Amino acid sequence: MKLDKKDIIKALETISVSGEGKNMVESGAVQNIMSFGDEVVVDLLLSTPALHIKKRAEVDVMKAIHEHVYQKAKVKVNVKVQAAEKQEIKGKSIPGIKNIIAVASGKGGVGKSTVTANLAVSLAKMGFKVGLLDSDIYGPSMPMMFDVEAEKPLSVNIDGKSKMKPIENYGVKMLSIGFFTKPDQAVIWRGPMAAKALNQMIFDAAWGELDFLLIDLPPGTGDIHLSIMQSMPITGAVIVSTPQNVALADARKGVAMFQQESINVPVLGIIENMSYFTPEELPENKYYIFGKEGAKRLAEDLKVPFLGEIPLVQSIREAGDIGRPAALQEETAFSKAFEKLTQNVVQETVGRNKSLPPTEAIKITTMAGCSAVKK
Repeated sequence: MKLDKKDIIKALETISVSGEGKNMVESGAVQNIMSFGDEVVVDLLLSTPALHIKKRAEVDVMKAIHEHVYQKAKVKVNVKVQAAEKQEIKGKSIPGIKNIIAVASGKGGVGKSTVTANLAVSLAKMGFKVGLLDSDIYGPSMPMMFDVEAEKPLSVNIDGKSKMKPIENYGVKMLSIGFFTKPDQAVIWRGPMAAKALNQMIFDAAWGELDFLLIDLPPGTGDIHLSIMQSMPITGAVIVSTPQNVALADARKGVAMFQQESINVPVLGIIENMSYFTPEELPENKYYIFGKEGAKRLAEDLKVPFLGEIPLVQSIREAGDIGRPAALQEETAFSKAFEKLTQNVVQETVGRNKSLPPTEAIKITTMAGCSAVKK
């Protein structure tokens, strides 16, 4: 007796793979059917390696052919498992935010937060809508730098949902864990708790329309960095370093983190902070206390843009301490330096957006461990 292939297909259309809505033929699980007299060979391709799913599929195929085609048919079922993609945790975009810039440093003490604060203020002075997320959970500094330490974010209703309203000063909207802790309170949290707090400040906040959201990352290349890059699609990263070798070695690692094939966040460039010291009484003199043009040479070596240099000026530090970023001042050497630096960041961002597709948020696979991250 020769079995008709059309009858076999109709029989298989009455069953489905466990957990799938479509029938076995429609879902593509049935890859091939061969019949030789009363013998039938069915090749199946399943998306799950679970043994009970495979056994159930074999039994269902045999039963369907025996019931709907020929009771005494000799049925052989070959089951292959499709190479399953690793389970991925995908980051979400934030409606209304055009560019997300991560500001990072390989090591602490290079003035990354000072640069971030002044970059934010300079962007606002240029007419951009700016937000700033202080993601340094263990050492938040932005509330002090913007003179808003006593402020507390209010709750606002947005489309029926309760959201945090960022604190705003100098034209910059910002959120920081520092708004939710006491000045003398240490934040002693493990990674998951810190990541949860960051996600709340990112996605449970009423940021509104922003041209730039700056992320002030903590020093190093660790858990918080991955959490941030997992949570949102970063447009590009800016690395801050001082000129000395010990800082440059860590800055190199920071660039390498973003350029890693599995992460692939465009590096917009490197900023050199504390480039040189000029005494007030000797305005023409430059003293290269930490070395000369180290970050510039690093940028050339790594083939990334050099965004500019910021001098070591006492008033920059004082301005941050009193909560009034130095870039707010008009027509000073360092306000002009920040202005030029900011123009370069904007230029690199525009160029990046023209030449490259939008960055995806990092997808951390279930192999989460060392380098199990990809785009």
